[in-house]
Amino acid sequence: MPRNKFTAAATAFCAIAAIALGSCTQEPVAKAAGPGETFIADDAVVGKDRLANAIAPFFEDPALSETRALVIMQGGRVIAERYAPGYGPDTRLISWSMAKSVTATLVGLMVADGRLALDEPAPVPEWQTPRDGRAAITLRHLLHMSSGLDHTEMAEGDVEIFDADTPRMLFLDGRENVARYAETRPLEADPGKKFEYSSATSNILADIMTRSLTESKDPEVRRDAMLEYARGRLFEPLGMTSAFPQFDRNGTMLGGSMIHATARDWAKFGEFLRNNGSVRAAQLLPTSWTRFMKTPSPNDNSYGAHIWLNRPRNDGRDQVLFPGKAPSDVFAALGHLGQFVIVSPQHRLTIVRLGNTPDDKLDPLDDQFAKLIALFPRR
Repeated sequence: MPRNKFTAAATAFCAIAAIALGSCTQEPVAKAAGPGETFIADDAVVGKDRLANAIAPFFEDPALSETRALVIMQGGRVIAERYAPGYGPDTRLISWSMAKSVTATLVGLMVADGRLALDEPAPVPEWQTPRDGRAAITLRHLLHMSSGLDHTEMAEGDVEIFDADTPRMLFLDGRENVARYAETRPLEADPGKKFEYSSATSNILADIMTRSLTESKDPEVRRDAMLEYARGRLFEPLGMTSAFPQFDRNGTMLGGSMIHATARDWAKFGEFLRNNGSVRAAQLLPTSWTRFMKTPSPNDNSYGAHIWLNRPRNDGRDQVLFPGKAPSDVFAALGHLGQFVIVSPQHRLTIVRLGNTPDDKLDPLDDQFAKLIALFPRR
């Protein structure tokens, strides 16, 4: 998610999330790999000492806050792994906004299936009344975060955390039916003209996907249809057996922020995108779709289709990732509080870091990621 400049607001957001999730700093606990222990493969292309020294700050440097899990895959296999006490290879951890990249991948599968069309008006009944400008919104606009819908992601300016759209949608008055909350927002700009990062946008996409699978309005039928599709077309073929998305009470997948999976399974997702939609020589997703996801969008050079790119942002916006410190083809699924799936195609590398770091304290993490990537040889 973008680097919003807030501290108190992030604390308040955690308090709101605690209502629904129990706690925003406690995740399901599994047997740990051992306090402070680091696994490094004997035949890793980087020496054990150098790699261990690059991994240690994630867990030991206070500037990098709390890292719970770190997994490094290189050339398609895990070459290094470390967990904080209380966490381990079987611990499911929350995605926050990394879920958006999963949602975009599922949309791509449905476009490939012919269920949805990228550049036709998005099939949202709420937008189909006469003279409704929202009828011009396409899936492309939604995936590029350029729908034009009025949305305030988090606290900013005079907007308090409890009035921002994402907390309201997920935890307050919109939580029963997130799609309704998102789809009833008015336009603030012409579709395709303005970048506005929005978790509501991803929930609209989840609702569109669900309605393409079933006409039923029964929440259980809607949930099961979307869950079956996600598992059958993506999670199971990738071996992401731990992946579990959450749904609202209307049966809409919380596609902007609520998918739980182990660090290893998040790494499998990163590898899938690194391999342009293929797994074990099977092309599950058209390469044209992964190319689309990784192409800069018209209104933000650092954002593709629900994925972040290692490129300078437009118009002096807060920087995301680390342009200039790693190749420009690096891309990442990012989530609130420092969730990362970082992919460097030139290094055949996928790095997963899951933890709890305030969104305005991520710069030291970015610097350490750049140092870690630089250890590996390019192809």
